[in-house]
Amino acid sequence: QVQLVESGGGLVQPGGSLRLSCAASGSTFSIYVMGWYRQAPGKQRELVALITSGGSTNYADSVKGRFTISRDNAKNTVYLQMNSLKPEDTAVYYCNVAGGVPLSWGQGTQVTVSS
Repeated sequence: QVQLVESGGGLVQPGGSLRLSCAASGSTFSIYVMGWYRQAPGKQRELVALITSGGSTNYADSVKGRFTISRDNAKNTVYLQMNSLKPEDTAVYYCNVAGGVPLSWGQGTQVTVSS
C-alpha cells in the first residue's frame, strides 16, 4: 500500500508562490502516474497536474504556465510549485494516482490566496 501525506499549503497574497509536497510511503511509488488535485468549496475535485513515472507532465489549462509538477522517486515525493497564484487557486490540494482507481484520499493541504 501507498500512503500519501500532503504539506506546504498556506495563506498567500495574489501573485505569491507556494511549493506543495506529497510524501509517499511504500515501495511501488515509482510506477504510479501521480497527480495533484484540488477542490474548492462548491466545486468538483479537479486534476490540475500529473506526472508519469518517466517524468512527462500535463496541466489543466487553468494552471498551465504557472504550476510545475515534479517528482523525486528516490525520495518517494511529488511536488507542485505554484507561482503567480490567483484567488481562484484557493482550494484544498490533494495528491493521488492519476488514472485508474485512486488510493485513499489524504487530508490534503489548504491553499488560500487572498489579499
